[in-house]
Amino acid sequence: MITSVLVANRGEIACRIFRTCQERGIRTVAVYSDADENALHARVADAAVRLPGAAPSETYLRGELIVKAALSAGADAVHPGYGFLSENADFARAVTEAGLVWIGPQPEAIEAMASKTRAKELMGLAPLTEVTEDDLPVLVKAAAGGGGRGMRVVRRLADLDAELAAARAEALSAFGDGEVFVEPYVEGGRHVEVQILADAHGTVWPLGTRDCSLQRRHQKVIEEAPAPGLPRQLTEELHELAVRAARAVDYVGAGTVEFLVADDPVAGAKAHFLEMNTRLQVEHPVTEAVFGIDLVALQIRVAEGATLENDPPRERGHAIEARLYAEDPANDWTPQTGTLHRLTVPDGVRLDTGYTGGDTIGVHYDPMLAKAVAHAPTRAEAIRKLAGALERAAVHGPVTNRNLLVRSLRHPEFATGRMDTGFYDRHLGDLTTPAPDPYAPLAAALADALGRSRFGGWRNLPSQPQVKRYRDETDGTDHEVRYHHTRDGLTAEGVRVVRAAPDLVVLEIDGVRRKFEVSRYGDRVHVGTTTLTALPRFPDPTADQAPGSLLAPMPGTVVRVAEGLTEGAHVEAGQPLLWLEAMKMEHKISAPVTGTLTALHAAPGKQVEVGTLLAVVESKREDSAP
Repeated sequence: MITSVLVANRGEIACRIFRTCQERGIRTVAVYSDADENALHARVADAAVRLPGAAPSETYLRGELIVKAALSAGADAVHPGYGFLSENADFARAVTEAGLVWIGPQPEAIEAMASKTRAKELMGLAPLTEVTEDDLPVLVKAAAGGGGRGMRVVRRLADLDAELAAARAEALSAFGDGEVFVEPYVEGGRHVEVQILADAHGTVWPLGTRDCSLQRRHQKVIEEAPAPGLPRQLTEELHELAVRAARAVDYVGAGTVEFLVADDPVAGAKAHFLEMNTRLQVEHPVTEAVFGIDLVALQIRVAEGATLENDPPRERGHAIEARLYAEDPANDWTPQTGTLHRLTVPDGVRLDTGYTGGDTIGVHYDPMLAKAVAHAPTRAEAIRKLAGALERAAVHGPVTNRNLLVRSLRHPEFATGRMDTGFYDRHLGDLTTPAPDPYAPLAAALADALGRSRFGGWRNLPSQPQVKRYRDETDGTDHEVRYHHTRDGLTAEGVRVVRAAPDLVVLEIDGVRRKFEVSRYGDRVHVGTTTLTALPRFPDPTADQAPGSLLAPMPGTVVRVAEGLTEGAHVEAGQPLLWLEAMKMEHKISAPVTGTLTALHAAPGKQVEVGTLLAVVESKREDSAP
């Protein structure tokens, strides 16, 4: 009987596993890097052990230290979560050799399936060994791990070598294994997967299907169960293939078999095997919701030797999960850092997170803040429930993809179940088109007037209006708002101020009352879903950077500079100049214009902060007319 579990992971998944353990009376042990000393997962566990010595991005890959931590803390079992060492057979073997229970599949099954190249061979498939123009487009993928790291779509043969190098670097950083492979890229397919759970006595449960087609950078954004619109025959085929894959390696525990479902003009919908993930998936909550189960609890029971019933529970209703990321979708999905001041969602929606108000979002790990999950009798109701909850959620801190999620859920293509993995390639522009609220700056100013002035700024005689300036982070527009303090309270032109308090403003606009919830953190002001920055009334005219300046969009490390790039070189608009690594991903920095590189301040290994000047490209001027 398991009495104490160490989770060899961090953040949201560690907190989620701890929750199940604590509900069942199992003691919990966390491990943490120096960067995570004050992280939520380290705070909520019954005990926590520091993993010393390594760079934060490598800490959770040090299996020998994690095993030592488990033994020193008195744990009798280890749960790997997902990512990091969750699909590392050597780590699983080290855990069991130390006399600990491994809450996951046996090392032999991990070795057979966790490497995507070996998994394809087991299923009678093989990656490409040579790429020609006839094969394009192709997909470069990491052999170990997942989550979109080490993955690249290549459409030009000339780009293959560079993309292979970038994929290897990402895979090595994220999983400790730089092996990659190449396979044909199927355009317009749906990402569909089957959750399986198997015991050590020969029972394998296929727990329905999930659709994970809405992806950015090959990382899932919105997932749901069951996958909508699949013919019954195809669903049964996917279940059979998933069970066959599990039985082929005598699989024990929770796992996921992933497929790409594409329309074939002759055969109709056709499933292409992608891989088997020998671990718990990020999107497991939607399966839990529709089957009414706790997969982590079942993982623990199976690890203790329990026998599953012959048939799995029956599905009920529909569940949808949205991943909330600290990133800017309109700016090439750039990760964001800083303080997360507040994160709440309305009751009735499940929120799995590794953060709470006041926590810092750093640069070392994935930018996912939380997963919001809605369950309802029908798909349409689940969509409406989740979109409404996200719209009303309080997400105060750096820029996030919250508005993108709401718009995605309400997009006609998603609502009718016609989406595929190219959804954001087609619709990102429309989904990120700014939709600023013209009354948000006024609400911020009125709330600030009540919050900062003891007497409300009232004047006995008529005076000039009070003026405040804000920048709307939705579209970068600066706004100047004016209002008056009178003996009857605050007034503003064109609206009636019904109520004004530091945290709530009610305006009557054309006969309709609107409520604006206001929260302020320094110069940052959140008004509903709008984020504003308070500006000085008289801006510094010398504050702007020179035209053509390339500033670091995030804190990170310069991992490489384009080969042969030196000051004085001619560059073309869009040409990659250098690459930053942040949050386990590489981010390309390209020339903004065609011209001359007049300054280069970046070098491999250099640490940079947001706004650091990396390079300057002086725009090419057209020759003067004679």
